[in-house]
Amino acid sequence: MNDLQLPTTGTRLSLAGHIGTVKFVGEVENTSGLWLGVEWDDPARGKHDGVKGGKRYFTCRIPNAGSFLRLTASGLSYGTSFLKALYSKYVELPHGSGSQEKVLLGSSNGAIEVEAVDLDKIRGKFANLDRLREVSLDSEHVSRYDEPPGTIRKTCPNIRGLDLSTSLIPSWDMIALITAELPELQRLALNRNRLQRPSDAQAMTLAFSNLTELRLNGTLMTWQEMQQVTASMPILKIVEMGYNRIESISSADFAYGSTIETLNLDSNDLHSWVNICDSLRSYPVLDRVILTSNKIDKIPLVDVTGGLQLKHLSLSFNQLDSWSDIDALSTWCPKLDTLTLMGNPLFNDPMHARNSRQFAIARIPSLRALDAAAISVKERTDCELFYLSHIAQHGPKSEEERNRVHPRWNALCQRTCHKARPAIDSRLLRASQNTVAPTNMIIICIRTS
Repeated sequence: MNDLQLPTTGTRLSLAGHIGTVKFVGEVENTSGLWLGVEWDDPARGKHDGVKGGKRYFTCRIPNAGSFLRLTASGLSYGTSFLKALYSKYVELPHGSGSQEKVLLGSSNGAIEVEAVDLDKIRGKFANLDRLREVSLDSEHVSRYDEPPGTIRKTCPNIRGLDLSTSLIPSWDMIALITAELPELQRLALNRNRLQRPSDAQAMTLAFSNLTELRLNGTLMTWQEMQQVTASMPILKIVEMGYNRIESISSADFAYGSTIETLNLDSNDLHSWVNICDSLRSYPVLDRVILTSNKIDKIPLVDVTGGLQLKHLSLSFNQLDSWSDIDALSTWCPKLDTLTLMGNPLFNDPMHARNSRQFAIARIPSLRALDAAAISVKERTDCELFYLSHIAQHGPKSEEERNRVHPRWNALCQRTCHKARPAIDSRLLRASQNTVAPTNMIIICIRTS
């Protein structure tokens, strides 16, 4: 599209560094000429949500992200084609046969300048786009594929990784036209785009048959939209859906998530742990889940049948503030290997921060790493002994209440009492820092075993 053509709704555009989507084309009451109603990707650029003079012309997904533009606004651009952007980014025009050029030596920090002859030969090698494996066209304003069919496949058939983030591409149908000609494509980044839903399921399947990694951060895609597009990706393993303002998720048909192993939901608005777990059970091989910077404030301690088989989980920077939440994790995720918890109120609380690592390790028996630090066998033993000594001194006195507040109490006591007394004594002295005498701990273990 050139700048004189009338755009249609859904067209993407750029103006003064800001990207938006055309939501309305037409006349506005009490004004002259034609206007574009635009929803900006950055809502701070907007002035309203599509209402002018009390009349609604369009709606925005984010309140007050819209504004009206003249068709003739200075600097308005509708982007470029995929291959034009590729050539512009990766092919430098020759300077002329035998030309001498001055080059700064990188190792000299700009202090040494030398003359080089025939750099066009080197440029010619880089101009062989069929050798490209990894391509980034992030922020290059790709908007369309308007070359003859087969041109992309002929030009750059060996691309494995492609980044089309922050583009002006309007729809999944356009994405599919491009990727259908990249038979080796395995990794695709579409961060910060606004893509209309696909209209041709068969074309989607042909376009993404070898895709294993998909990044959709900051796209404002819903959970259901993600499920719809990933249904066309038969061997997909990694999906990123961060910064999408997702408040809840739902179960998927088995085929939708049958191959997904890693799911990144960083920086959304998820708050219900039960909703998350119930929905993720439909992903049978899911191994890693990232829930950093959400709003999870409670992990209920309930009887769970068929818990998640996760081995890696990130819950950093949520709103967990009770040790009962940590106790519950091993019930929901019995195979958990690695966990991150930093940034939760429980771990920022001055009363708990000092011993938070020891308490967390003792409460989750399967952990091998916490907050990116490995847990050795010795550290686990010390943490469990320290935890027992803390309960003995500060915990409930009645056995019933103690077992309710500290679900691992009996199991840890039984495990500790099978160890040799000299080992228990020496490790308890180090772990508890004389908080309670080692002999007291041994007596407690014997009484409850």
